[in-house]
Amino acid sequence: MTNVKSAIIAGGGIGGLVTALQLHRAGVNVKVFESVSEIRALGVGINLLPHAVRVLTELGLEEKLEAAGLPTRELIYVNKFGNRIWQEDRGKHAGYKWSQYSIHRGRLQMLLLDAVKERLGEGAVRTGHHLESFQETEGGVTARFVDKKSGEPLGEHSADVLIAADGIHSVVRRHYYPDEGLPKYGKRILWRAVTEGDPYLSGRSMIMAGHQNQKFVAYPIGPEEEARGRSLINWIAELWVDNMPEPADWNKSIDREKFASAFAGWDFGWLDVPKLIKGAEAVYEFPMVDRDPLPQWSFGRVTLLGDAAHPMYPIGSNGASQAILDSEALRIAIEAQPEAESALKAYEAERLGPTSQIVRTNRQNGPEVVMQMAEERAPNGFEDIEDVIPRKELEAVANRYKRIAGFDRESLNQKAAVTND
Repeated sequence: MTNVKSAIIAGGGIGGLVTALQLHRAGVNVKVFESVSEIRALGVGINLLPHAVRVLTELGLEEKLEAAGLPTRELIYVNKFGNRIWQEDRGKHAGYKWSQYSIHRGRLQMLLLDAVKERLGEGAVRTGHHLESFQETEGGVTARFVDKKSGEPLGEHSADVLIAADGIHSVVRRHYYPDEGLPKYGKRILWRAVTEGDPYLSGRSMIMAGHQNQKFVAYPIGPEEEARGRSLINWIAELWVDNMPEPADWNKSIDREKFASAFAGWDFGWLDVPKLIKGAEAVYEFPMVDRDPLPQWSFGRVTLLGDAAHPMYPIGSNGASQAILDSEALRIAIEAQPEAESALKAYEAERLGPTSQIVRTNRQNGPEVVMQMAEERAPNGFEDIEDVIPRKELEAVANRYKRIAGFDRESLNQKAAVTND
């Protein structure tokens, strides 16, 4: 039996909320503290890969996921002319036991928030509480919170462990790594938005077009729009930009003319990129950033999770999914280990290595490297991709990333058999 009976989670994002559900499942008394005064359905679309959907399904959330998102039918890579490089089925269509979902990040967060309040009680999540500092005490951790806007102290709270799910600018990470500095800029800017439009291809297709210095990603995320014959399309336009803009409010809508002209000719017939860009109500700008992998996450009774532990480039549709996998590994470690310190170390041992490899692989474009391969070998386009890149080479790229990220089909489906025994 574990001696972890209570936990403080700093951060009420996807990682923090799923971790609250996991630890509650293990019998731990959990309190989540979130900096913002109100958790709202903000953001744009994200993807949940089958390994993460497995975890959420075991938490009893599959029906809610099905209602809030769309199962992705296939993933298609094309070049800047719309010529098909690689296509593969996804989720259950590819033989997995679980779907891959495209979903609005805010809707997922609210779905998780509702589940936490329902299972743990309304008081389990405290908003407007920014973690200012913390200190290990004899047999526990004491955390001090303030109002982020005013700086007003909001008191202290103690628990057996502190889980830092407070994002890429984590207070806890900075405490242990004070000289780390700003996130690493990947010399690319992403402009993100959603546009309602006509369905394209299968109606549930995720497409990635272009190459590493100019890319466009699109996938539908709206079940309500689909029900009336339309498509709510999440899209990302990405360009190489040498110097990162000043870190202003990244959630502020920007002028799409900053990037739209670069995609003016990208009408593939089956997808009109300029029309999508023009049709968005608001466009948001984000730098592509990550941080170097760390040598250690767990320090006594304190540990890192999600973007606080392993922020990564949004390549391979993996960021939120990896935080969800963290939460499961943490729960399993706490259930298996008698002491808090050994549990957090076991969790770290399970997750630090794999996520570090994903961070490094994403810096090399992950599975999207096939787009760059096509650009370098056939910059003027092609009629048949196999004249440019043999199919076995494309398959090897796709399969290698699945193994690195933890969702190769055979290994993952075996977990279903184990769970159902």
